[in-house]
Amino acid sequence: MAALRNINFCSFCGSRLDEKFLYGKLRPWCPTCRKPIFLDPKVAAGVVIQKEGSLLLVQRKNPPFQGCWTLPAGFVDAGEDPRKAAERECFEETGLVVEVTHLIDSYFGRDHSNGADFVLFFAAKILSGDLLAGDDASNVAWFQPEDYPELAFPSTHALIASLR
Repeated sequence: MAALRNINFCSFCGSRLDEKFLYGKLRPWCPTCRKPIFLDPKVAAGVVIQKEGSLLLVQRKNPPFQGCWTLPAGFVDAGEDPRKAAERECFEETGLVVEVTHLIDSYFGRDHSNGADFVLFFAAKILSGDLLAGDDASNVAWFQPEDYPELAFPSTHALIASLR
């Protein structure tokens, strides 16, 4: 797992942070506000869409794992329902309007230094739209299990392995 993000200044008052042993571990501490700074995890959500034995994958346009394929997914915004985030990300990357039906699985562990700490994968069904790569996807396509391309992210590998 990649290291936690370093923060040096309090997001409330801007003071330089110290460290203090609190609640069982060393934590960032603001000497001005006199309170600990809790680092919230980053959460990503994605969809698994299957059709006639094929799986919908998107090709990454940007690093990390540029050119590799993954499930339609992305970060959950603060205050956003992860199911809605998965639907939004799918539309942004594939042009498809989908509806999440249920949670398939969750994965913990950062896939890269700027990645999510938790990834939630939901099953989804297509409601409408035209399949077209968008946002940070350079391509989108259906793949049979025997034809999967080079995959990005350990969480993608784990989820796809669980489908087999």
